[in-house]
Amino acid sequence: MIGFGNLENSLSWAPLSMAMGLIAAGRSDPQDVMTGKTLKKLFKGMQVTAFRGEGKARVSCLISDSRRVVRGAVFFAVEGLHKDGNAFLEEAIDRGAVAVVSSAKPPVLCPITYIQVPDVRRALADVSRIFFEAPDEALNVVGITGTNGKTTVSMLVQALLAEESVPVGLIGTVRYDLGGRTLPSYRTTPESVDLFAMLSQMRDAGCKEAVMEVSSHGLEQSRVYGLNFEAVAFLNLTQDHIDYHGTMEAYFEAKARLFNGKVGNLPKVAILNLDDPKSLELQAIIPSKVKVRTFSIKGPADFYVRDLQLLPASSVFTLMYPEGEVEMNLPLPGLFNVENSLAAIALCHGLGRDVKGLVQKLGLFKGVPGRMERVNAGQAYNVFVDYAHTDDALRQALAMLRCVTPGKVYTVFGCGGDRDRSKRPQMMQAVLDNADQAWVTADNPRSEKVEAIFEDMKQGVAGLEKATFVTDRREAIGLALKAAQPGDCVLIAGKGHEAYQEFADTVVPFDDVRVAKDWIFGGVVA
Repeated sequence: MIGFGNLENSLSWAPLSMAMGLIAAGRSDPQDVMTGKTLKKLFKGMQVTAFRGEGKARVSCLISDSRRVVRGAVFFAVEGLHKDGNAFLEEAIDRGAVAVVSSAKPPVLCPITYIQVPDVRRALADVSRIFFEAPDEALNVVGITGTNGKTTVSMLVQALLAEESVPVGLIGTVRYDLGGRTLPSYRTTPESVDLFAMLSQMRDAGCKEAVMEVSSHGLEQSRVYGLNFEAVAFLNLTQDHIDYHGTMEAYFEAKARLFNGKVGNLPKVAILNLDDPKSLELQAIIPSKVKVRTFSIKGPADFYVRDLQLLPASSVFTLMYPEGEVEMNLPLPGLFNVENSLAAIALCHGLGRDVKGLVQKLGLFKGVPGRMERVNAGQAYNVFVDYAHTDDALRQALAMLRCVTPGKVYTVFGCGGDRDRSKRPQMMQAVLDNADQAWVTADNPRSEKVEAIFEDMKQGVAGLEKATFVTDRREAIGLALKAAQPGDCVLIAGKGHEAYQEFADTVVPFDDVRVAKDWIFGGVVA
């Protein structure tokens, strides 16, 4: 059996070129490719516990998945959540690896070079940066972290920074914009070898800036270790990923690494959301050499709002900022999008952009796929598809829709399998507190039975009489749309831009927007 040790929290069908870390070169077949970089050059000056073998071997690529090893590869034996790369050394050697990097002691006999390091993931990041010739030095890299809003803020920042004929790179949940081409995302924050490969391609395509979502997994697993960030932002912290981090405090500590230097470098500018109580805790641990700027929708900050009007399709307010004030018409609905826009403007201001010019650009923003995306197929009621998959995000989304809906607010949602079980009843209660009726259904069940997920969601929850449990997501969407009358609103939550459903042993196509349109038009997608 061929194994791998680093694909937790990602899909098994990640693009082959990604797994090989050869995006920058655009190569699909590295079998005959050898770089001028040797093991000795790649590991020069690095903390190494033991180096046994030849250091002159030339390296073709860096690999952390034993299934992808090719001739000339360096195999990094990462200890993953479910698999340990050290169990697959023989496979890597048989496939042509020139060296193994591991935190385990060298075996008595090893036919190729064996490099023992204190931390394999940090070594992978350090070596990747050298292998791809430090692309972050040629880019202003912007990092955005938080439980909710990362995708919207990253796409807002990309749009605001973009200039004619000068592309801005993007790495996030929806897609990877690499300057010369765009690829579908397979992981919010890629493994370090893929990340530096992408940044390398952005540099070569003429990008001067790159915007990326930084997940707590990415921070905890040193995927961004050693990367130079020009500006970073903290948006919020609500319960999520406790199945991985264990506690909210550990979750916060992972996020804090982006600000306190524990990723190897300090950012030059840090943007904090004063409306989240964790920002004060974060501000207290940010070194004084980092320039801190704040934003708020509730009160005074470096960037804040006055005279706010929330409209069905937009938000109008006066933006207050360090150099003055400006009237703003944001073509996005909801208080959370006002917050997202403040974060984006503050980040761009931190890179030296003029606020009034940013406000003009923001007025032309078209929105983000799967983030409060309106489905318009001629129906007499509103339908929105959104990625909300935490209790806080659901409450905010439904509260916004309630303000602009004269009729009833209906919701279709579910909870992901093999993820934090403790947040399931909280999500259920958030929906029942804010929707007139809910159709509870499958999200990405993965290896869990949908019925078992439903039972978790019901624990200690009041108002279950408003919920209808339907195991098939397509059917649940159809039932909600059939119930809607003119003036009503249907929120289809949880999957947003995702065009698939994950089950135990398969991934099937499933697009909430397409399914909703098909029901409205009167058919069923095959």
